[in-house]
Amino acid sequence: MFLRTFGWSLGVTAVALITAFLYGGWTAFVLCLILGVLEVSLSFDNAVVNAKILEKMSAYWQKIFLTVGILIAVFGMRLVFPLVIVSITADLGPIEALQLAMEKGDPDVPGTYGYALTAAHPQIAAFGGLFLLMLFLDFIFETREISWLSWIERPLARVGKLDNLSVVVAGVMLLLAAELLADDPHIVLLSGVLGMLTYIAVNGLGSLFSVPSDDDESVTDGVAAKAGSSGPTELAKATGKAGFFLFLYLEVLDASFSFDGVIGAFAITPDPVIIALGLGFIGAMFVRSITVFLVKKGTLAEYVFLEHGAHWAIGALAAILLVSIRVHIDEIITGLVGVVFIGASFLSSLRYRKLHGLDEQGERDDALPAGTTETVEV
Repeated sequence: MFLRTFGWSLGVTAVALITAFLYGGWTAFVLCLILGVLEVSLSFDNAVVNAKILEKMSAYWQKIFLTVGILIAVFGMRLVFPLVIVSITADLGPIEALQLAMEKGDPDVPGTYGYALTAAHPQIAAFGGLFLLMLFLDFIFETREISWLSWIERPLARVGKLDNLSVVVAGVMLLLAAELLADDPHIVLLSGVLGMLTYIAVNGLGSLFSVPSDDDESVTDGVAAKAGSSGPTELAKATGKAGFFLFLYLEVLDASFSFDGVIGAFAITPDPVIIALGLGFIGAMFVRSITVFLVKKGTLAEYVFLEHGAHWAIGALAAILLVSIRVHIDEIITGLVGVVFIGASFLSSLRYRKLHGLDEQGERDDALPAGTTETVEV
């Protein structure tokens, strides 16, 4: 199963490293490897959230995500997106932006590609930060059967019964970030509002086109249980328009996660080719392989707090993005925050399994009757 899931990623990694070596020798080889490792270490929380969405999609849309989605992630987000940002913010044509990128140059020197991209960081951070913040708030304000950090998750779930609380909190955070941290509050406000609207639109359209609710899943899961199977059923998987909007949601989510890595990569090298090879070909491929691995293994059902840890990591990343409008935060800190949340939630899940005697599928022998809930102190 390991080679079947990670085989393509390993093959693409080998090709990317050989290409980097032919392009720039051992220096390019090492830089490419460092960027790949950086992207994977920053993206564990991304993979966990991706897996939660991917398991709801039909086999067709899963293939689209793993094929077309890869192309968008590699060429769209790691190569074309920075060019578009520089083209817009520096008022350059696409060809001029590409020529500027190929000139490389010191990112600290005005007029270089890296400098122009870094100058656009407040807009990028506001857009991505608000998209991720809305995702985190919608998760944390929802009442769930089990809670991980009960001392804070349960009170937030009670408060979350207020309508549109996520929008109110995110709006207040955006106003504070724009007024207190931004040199140009208007552009940060506009970018942040666009991030919120993108989240609301994509998430809302996915729900509109018959994405199964939790109740629906309970029903279909019940049918599956009677049939002796596990995991999401075909009835619970999104097809057609619902599948398309879930795919769109995943792509925007992936883009929001990648903003920080793309800009942070310029601290390692100003060469866009090496960045595309390291972040795109190696990093993005492995993130998708990890996502597929989590879905095939049923890891989210087996380790019940991983989803909680991933969303707390997303909340932390959203806060880091907003703070980074004024203060540079090292990418190592960003990566470590995600690793700490994922690691802690994994250990809590192991403890939970031991305490409750869960089997390999996350089922417990003394399962509660349908319709009842349980609160777990961790």
